[in-house]
Amino acid sequence: MKFSFLKLNQVILIVIFAQFIFNMAANLSVPFFAVFVLEDVGAAAGAVGIAIAVYWIVKSVLQLPIARWIDKNHGEIDDYYSLLFGLAITTTGVFLFYFAEELWHILAIQALIAVGDAFVVPPIYAIFTRHIDRDSEGFEWAVQSSFSVGAGSAIGGLLSGALVTLVGVRPLFLVNGTLMLVGFIILLFLRPYIRPKVPSPAHRVFIEQKRV
Repeated sequence: MKFSFLKLNQVILIVIFAQFIFNMAANLSVPFFAVFVLEDVGAAAGAVGIAIAVYWIVKSVLQLPIARWIDKNHGEIDDYYSLLFGLAITTTGVFLFYFAEELWHILAIQALIAVGDAFVVPPIYAIFTRHIDRDSEGFEWAVQSSFSVGAGSAIGGLLSGALVTLVGVRPLFLVNGTLMLVGFIILLFLRPYIRPKVPSPAHRVFIEQKRV
């Protein structure tokens, strides 16, 4: 699978396009998450904040030891399979929202998605950082921010408004999950570029995109 776009290498392109899909998918349902919890599930308003807190607490605690674990081996095989494993968990959680009927379902699914994302975030940024083109670090992070995060979130938000009027809030999670599967498939094309041994990664600074 070859791309020729802005002279970026294949790994950077694959990650950028996959993250574009993931951000578009997330922003299909994020704008209506509170509506879903309040109206479809029938929970109290305070439950929305609790659900968001559950996600961030679980993810923030788990991703630190996971990041340490993948850093111990300076190869990328563990990063790659951690990434795919986490995406499988996250995608499953997104589909489960369609069947949620009780508040505890929401909280459990939020925790499940947090576990999945904890396995996704460290390796995807580690792989991106290791393969970034020399003398293009700022530009490639900017492309990631502008295209993957910015354009993906904007298109997802626009589509969510159109889709919710056609199918309602709950089916948005099915579309979200389907797009997550597309992103998962895109990342399978990373495998030929995954390095068995790499130098210790340099420390980079980035701003992580939030999700519910």
